[in-house]
Amino acid sequence: MKHHRSLLPLLLWGSLLLSALPALAAEDTKDLFAFDDFPLEEPLSHPDWFKHSFLDLQEDLADVQQSGKQGLILYFGQQRCAYCKMLLQVNFGLSDITAYTRRHFEVVAINIWGIDEVTDLAGELLTERELAQRENTTFTPSLIFYDEEGHEALRLRGYYPPYQFRAALEYVADRHYQRESFPDYLARADEATHFEPGELNEESFFLPPPHNLDRSRFPGERPLAVFFEQGECHACDVLHGQPLREPAINRLFQRFDNVQLDINADTPIVIPDGRRSTAKQWAKELGLFYTPSLLFFDEQGNEIIRVDSVVRFYRLRNVANYINSRGYLSEPDYQRWRVSNAP
Repeated sequence: MKHHRSLLPLLLWGSLLLSALPALAAEDTKDLFAFDDFPLEEPLSHPDWFKHSFLDLQEDLADVQQSGKQGLILYFGQQRCAYCKMLLQVNFGLSDITAYTRRHFEVVAINIWGIDEVTDLAGELLTERELAQRENTTFTPSLIFYDEEGHEALRLRGYYPPYQFRAALEYVADRHYQRESFPDYLARADEATHFEPGELNEESFFLPPPHNLDRSRFPGERPLAVFFEQGECHACDVLHGQPLREPAINRLFQRFDNVQLDINADTPIVIPDGRRSTAKQWAKELGLFYTPSLLFFDEQGNEIIRVDSVVRFYRLRNVANYINSRGYLSEPDYQRWRVSNAP
């Protein structure tokens, strides 16, 4: 019976998506999931190659079209966000990612707390903060990719390591979004680098199968947390070996009904709205592609919030507190709740 593994070297994808991305040594990759995510002491600055925009997104899109690039990326960030720092300094610190992004996209930065006026792609005038709230950029960095015609092609919520971020860039630039979903695109890479499924990490607070999560007829007594994971998952190992080992975070999760699902398994399950499904089908329906992904539901089975990108101590504790305190009832915007309530 496995509890949690040591921090194994990160398994990088090779043949399908990442031929242009240099392999990162294990020594370089271990910190991708082990950084300090507390607010930064010094504010971030954007790369000087980000577009110097007047925040008229219609004009920015016209520049994309005139330059022959494949799209416009809106980067929603915060000045003291550790996850934003990882994107800006780690991902964009790789010369091939920077060169590829600059070749195919214009990048416009949006401060989620900003008061500067933005003209959106439909011509509506609103502040940066209003735009961020409307677009539900719950976790920073959030990126919205638009193609050269102004159609949304992809959204990324939170920080993703370089190999998945590079895949996202290629997914949009090569117009794969016109033919398949991003999870399906990534699944083809998984098939190309297939490994035998490994064991999942275990926690004492996980409820045993079979899993009947139906809350449509009879509400649950506690909030529900669903962990979508897979074997041979380095990020899953880090979650179980570090944040979930912190006593304060562990105690918070003891107050949930917690269920662990293998994102690739055909395990039968009754989902919160009462329908029968499997873990794999439900994950596909939810649009999940990253493991671990944590989804939180209220007693009636309504999804409250999800964490489907890299997560560390500070963010995980805040999200768990947000659910346990029922802060979402008075403040549906997680970021505004965090600023008002988190230590």
